[in-house]
Amino acid sequence: MKLSAKSERGGTTTGKDHPSLTTISFSGNKREVFSWALFDFANTAFYVLILVISYPLYFKEIVVQDDQNSDFLWGITFSISMSLVALISPILGAAADRGVSKKKFLATFTLLCILATAMLFMVEAGAIAFGMLLLILANIGFEAGLVFYDSFLPDLTSQKHYGRISGFGFAMGYVGSLVTLLVSLPLLSGGFAVENLGNIRLSFLLAAGMFLLFALPLFFFVRERSGRHPFTLSIVTAGYRQVAQTIKEISRYKNIGRFLLSYFIYFDAINTIIIFSSIFARESLHMEMTEIIFFFALVQTSAIAGSLLFGILADTFGQKRTLNLTLLLWLAVVIAAFFVTSKIPFFGIGIAAGIAMGSSQSTSRSLMSVIVPPVKRTEFFGFYSTFGKASAILGPVLFGYISSMINQRAAILSIGFLLLIGIILLRPVIEQPYTEELHA
Repeated sequence: MKLSAKSERGGTTTGKDHPSLTTISFSGNKREVFSWALFDFANTAFYVLILVISYPLYFKEIVVQDDQNSDFLWGITFSISMSLVALISPILGAAADRGVSKKKFLATFTLLCILATAMLFMVEAGAIAFGMLLLILANIGFEAGLVFYDSFLPDLTSQKHYGRISGFGFAMGYVGSLVTLLVSLPLLSGGFAVENLGNIRLSFLLAAGMFLLFALPLFFFVRERSGRHPFTLSIVTAGYRQVAQTIKEISRYKNIGRFLLSYFIYFDAINTIIIFSSIFARESLHMEMTEIIFFFALVQTSAIAGSLLFGILADTFGQKRTLNLTLLLWLAVVIAAFFVTSKIPFFGIGIAAGIAMGSSQSTSRSLMSVIVPPVKRTEFFGFYSTFGKASAILGPVLFGYISSMINQRAAILSIGFLLLIGIILLRPVIEQPYTEELHA
């Protein structure tokens, strides 16, 4: 379930690029491509169960026992993990660029995520610090591993086919989310009754097991074609030196700087909506677990449709106009969620959110591709990726604090305010290839 900006692959894939492997024409090994894409299928199990549905509700209702500060604790846990990921991302990017063993790094972070996820089985009522620590470690493993997963793309095919292969990976992730929801339904349908808590905890093992099982083909069948240089201190310094250099460069590219600032704000809001969605559905609308699972299946299905629809719109009317429309749809979702008081309208809101979700990431990336100078594309997209990870820091803490101090509906308004700021900051961005005149 690609609900967040979890992947910043190369190329300019739009939401319309969701082909099946049998229809892909490219220069590459189909077994390697399929094995690589299965990793997207695999890590979706972690995303759906641990970050979106199962563990957030378990943490709130069982671990923290619906304490007034439960939303704040959940938000700050996620924000801490993303802060640490953003901090180490320059090092990871430099390592991937300088030919260290991508498989070793990917295996290390993947195992960190899987082991921490499996250990969530041991988190019981009152074990707040333990539950927070394990989630932080698991999410660091999940997000950091993606840097090296994404870096395999150039090894799989030629540059002109990056979009197709990347889109196939996203499509496998969509399939993975639906499969995860289906497989976990028997465990989660009993809700948080005392007799079903064991099944809820088993869903954490299910997430870890699915991640492990479907990640294995990448390590067995995808060859590592780049050099395998040792990881040295020079890579650490090179990573942060590159960030400093990029910051200096962006100060000269005002149009890109305006877009990145807007992106940072509005994607922070979108990420916050995602990680608190099940908590809001459960607490404010009193939805049962089966209803929440059905809700997210509906969101995911509409996301696929939305990515197709907005991909066509972006090609026809332009990336910025389409992105504005997407953000306005997100704003409408937030306003509707503030007023909704019953379950049935909330399912309609979920469909709208899925449509918006299906295009916001791909359209943002496509607009970035348009406005950056070609010679700076790799450098600026590395910075864009770091921004994507850092954009999940402020919103969760803000939502959690306001929810704990006032209520969830007031917290929703704060996220709407972030979206509005992002939309306003996007207005002066010019959708044109880089020229000196744009940055005067």
